[in-house]
Amino acid sequence: MDAFAGGMAILLDPYMLWVILAGTVLGVVVGALPGLSGSTTAALLLPITITMTPVASIAFLGAIYCAANFGGSITAILINTPGDPSASATAYDGYPMAARGEAARALGMSTVASAFGGIFSIIVMIIAAPLLARAAYSFGPPEYFALAVFGLSMLGAVGSEAGIRNLIAGAFGVLLATVGLDLTTGVERFTFGVPELSEGLNLVPVLTGLFAISELLVQAGQLHILPERLALKDAMALPSREDFRKCAKAIGLSSVLGTFIGILPALGATTAALISYNETRRWSKYKHEFGKGAIEGIAGPEAANNAAVGGSMVPTLALGIPGSATTAIILAGLIVQGVRPGPHLFNEQPTLLYAVFSSMLAANLIYLVLGLFTARVFARITLIPDAILWPGVLVFAVIGAYGQNQSMVDVWVMLSFGVIGFLLRRFGFSPAPLVMGLVLGTMVEETLKQSLLIFDQNWLMFFTRPIVVALFAVTALSIAAPWILRGLKSTMRKPASLNPVEE
Repeated sequence: MDAFAGGMAILLDPYMLWVILAGTVLGVVVGALPGLSGSTTAALLLPITITMTPVASIAFLGAIYCAANFGGSITAILINTPGDPSASATAYDGYPMAARGEAARALGMSTVASAFGGIFSIIVMIIAAPLLARAAYSFGPPEYFALAVFGLSMLGAVGSEAGIRNLIAGAFGVLLATVGLDLTTGVERFTFGVPELSEGLNLVPVLTGLFAISELLVQAGQLHILPERLALKDAMALPSREDFRKCAKAIGLSSVLGTFIGILPALGATTAALISYNETRRWSKYKHEFGKGAIEGIAGPEAANNAAVGGSMVPTLALGIPGSATTAIILAGLIVQGVRPGPHLFNEQPTLLYAVFSSMLAANLIYLVLGLFTARVFARITLIPDAILWPGVLVFAVIGAYGQNQSMVDVWVMLSFGVIGFLLRRFGFSPAPLVMGLVLGTMVEETLKQSLLIFDQNWLMFFTRPIVVALFAVTALSIAAPWILRGLKSTMRKPASLNPVEE
């Protein structure tokens, strides 16, 4: 209780309130800018947070994470171009509503649904994270190895070609995690004679390159595309009682679904929004309205993608397993600050955790007010010329990569990973699984070596531990599930064979 009170007390600190407000406003701004997602901005500003205290830095990044998902709905509704990938499903019905003159109503429902989903997931996070950490407190290296492998396996949970690509990118990330000095053998690996790489790849330039620089290169190839823009003439409209009645089921179902999907490692807010859109349409009484401007089609995805924010923080804080690309960046921010997430954190620094909870709760309340009263202002952000925006991003990226260690090697690493990220996107791969592999790769390698030392190099001993066996089984199931479900669906669709006519 003392830790909870101490964490909530940060909301009485004017400096912390300013940090949370700044992160929330910045999150809405970058969320509303097509191309600048929450993960891109978090990676870009990660070097700045190094100068902050651990509580302030994580509160700042957490506020950006919360607000960016909502900000993405502004451009999804007004110009049919999601500012953040998690708002992709919102555009399906948001833009048709705006096209028929109901932009204010659409944005109002987006704001309320986003805030409800975010607050719901944070309440779940406050309850579930300590319970999960308590269950994991007795984990040893074998259990953490199995857990990290399970986290990597979730990259393929979407199935089909995208799932295979995610697994390939994740495996490449694990390979990159081996760069540097092997502490067990003392052998340098993949350093190519560069002394700065002996301690491994610095996360700041890698993340900045993969997200900010690669997005810059993508946007440079789209300068000739001019999106259609709709003016927001009216002030923000609060949803009517009829709107609330119509969307109550969608918001409730999507909040639960989004939180659950967020807790599963590697899936994130975009997956939550897309699945929620399908489920909202499935259970709606007004299926014929979807795709033509159904307000439920806004409420469901927006509640889900913001609920996934709190959900994805649960495994990040309780287990050190990132639930999404942005939480992988937040995890990197914690590590840079000297804080190692995991079950021990709940005993060693509980006030820090509750400070994170309270800051994210405050961020949701702040963007609820901002969204309802200043949406017209944020909508004008989309008018910033790309010729000004993206050169500024490049300057900040170079300064951030160089600033931490004052090393030009980090700048070259950032630019190299910018090209790698661009090529990944060009050939249908997402940079996010690579980040997950890079963050989890160190845990996989370290816990595997520790486990083999415990087992005297006998890997069969893994199967003598019940939790490890259970995690391995779930891992195998998560990889095979998409193909199993596809096989079951194809079997059910086959018409029953006709009985032969008896002569």
